Amino acid sequence: MKMTGAEILCETLTRLGVRHIFGYPGGAILPVYDALGKSKLHHILVRHEQGATHMADGYARATGGIGVAMATSGPGATNMVTGIATAMLDSSPVVCITGQVSSKVLGSDAFQEVDITGITMPITKYNVVVSRAEDIARTLREVFIIAQSGRPGPVLVDFTKDAQQASAEFDWDACAPKLPVKRIRNNHKQDEFDCAVELLNTAKRPVILAGRGIMLSGAMRKFEEFVRISNIPVAMTLLGIGCFPASDPMNLGMMGMHGEAWVNTAIQEADLLIAVGMRFDDRVTGDLRTYARNARKIHIEVDRAEINKNVQVDAALVGDAGETLSRLLPHIHERVHSPWLAHIKELKGDSAVRDIQSLPDSGHLYAAHVINDLWKVTKGEAIVVTDVGQHQMWEAQYYHHDRPRSLITSGGLGTMGFALPAAIGAKFARPDAEVWAVVGDGGFQMTSCELATIVQEKINIKIAIINNGYLGMVRQWQEFFYDKRYVATPLVAPDFVSLANAFGIRGERITSRAEVVSTIESARQTEQPVLLDFRVEQEDSVYPMVAAGAALHDMIRRPNSPLVESATEP
Repeated sequence: MKMTGAEILCETLTRLGVRHIFGYPGGAILPVYDALGKSKLHHILVRHEQGATHMADGYARATGGIGVAMATSGPGATNMVTGIATAMLDSSPVVCITGQVSSKVLGSDAFQEVDITGITMPITKYNVVVSRAEDIARTLREVFIIAQSGRPGPVLVDFTKDAQQASAEFDWDACAPKLPVKRIRNNHKQDEFDCAVELLNTAKRPVILAGRGIMLSGAMRKFEEFVRISNIPVAMTLLGIGCFPASDPMNLGMMGMHGEAWVNTAIQEADLLIAVGMRFDDRVTGDLRTYARNARKIHIEVDRAEINKNVQVDAALVGDAGETLSRLLPHIHERVHSPWLAHIKELKGDSAVRDIQSLPDSGHLYAAHVINDLWKVTKGEAIVVTDVGQHQMWEAQYYHHDRPRSLITSGGLGTMGFALPAAIGAKFARPDAEVWAVVGDGGFQMTSCELATIVQEKINIKIAIINNGYLGMVRQWQEFFYDKRYVATPLVAPDFVSLANAFGIRGERITSRAEVVSTIESARQTEQPVLLDFRVEQEDSVYPMVAAGAALHDMIRRPNSPLVESATEP
């Protein structure tokens, strides 16, 4: 049947299983918006195109599926760049659709023309300009495969306006994808596999490093089976949190810059590291010259480019995490590792008991109190979407995630402003889930305009602002490394309660510990969105901390404080 390019685009998305599109209209994409009105697709009108990409990203992370964002040409497309880069660094499958000026004026600096494929080439898995209506369906079907295959990531398709307006025959079977034959997902060498098996069966002090790749592979059950048989303790990356239950005794906690002291110490003392779906980034390793010097290393990773990029390994198992673990399992001997596990337990000491609830109320409200109370009240069952900064690290420390995809956060790019729009995307993806956006007063101001999207779409999201009057993580670095010269970090903010009310959202201000639990419980009892402004201690810091470029064992510890002491110096 004959259809316009815009109609083909909408019909193709519908057949690909898309239900929601996050976007903002404009001249170069207007034919698609006209077709949207006649389609079954639900379009969510964002207030800024960056928000559209973060919403699509949150949608993808909450489900494991694909999120779709749309914008017009020029500034609409360039506003998406930060969100695209965020998805790229965290391997999130997002399809971005942009309008472009007509093909006959491409390259003439026409109104709102920009080379968005050139701009986004380094931060997409794939991007392409489509200038013919007859190429639209096949291109979309192919980019959906590309976005999810192998190591997932964002793709961008730039549709010229004349391609949207022109007509073409639409034949679903005839426009089947024409991609190269899919490569074998597990393509490691046999000698590497044999080496990995020998290392696993002979190590005395092994530690597993669990990353987001486990969730991207859907390998959570297979990974748990691997942990049970090998009896190896698990350290988590920030993005790996949730792939293995926090309540499990074999889960040591988060590693790296703001990881638990005993976790980093165990890594440094290990004789074998098994990295599964993680990329040895600098926030995990610290100084590479001193990183786990006595440990042999196995790396299970789908992206060959990550192998030996930062850390040289002894056995590289390139392939899908789930398939690789399945192949390893029959060869692994059941082990006990009792002395090693007992040593790690000793390293934890009293610092493993993070029962801040039992501490007397000193009159100060700490962010850790808020996060820990949120975890207890929600019983750890909420989807928590964080922004970037101190509150992000406190969430990782004090909200204990037992379920996959229950923590959504920007890891690799560290994008402030991510949480609120990403929470909107997560809520559309999982409408029956309880969704909390945990944000700082700095990052929240970057995308607070999306409160209007929440109201217009009538969705139930709870927002917890950890409000300390500073750009908190930057202030912390200024405290530690710049003699407390707080330049450009004290932060003036609006009255967040009044701001919420202006959008028609209920707002509450909390200033004392005694108010936290009751306020959270009250917010949960309503089906309407609620914003909670927690006025926390201003100059609190996240401990422990490994300074950028320092060795993992050179941790900055919390001084005497009413909060938690870190582990004993190794």
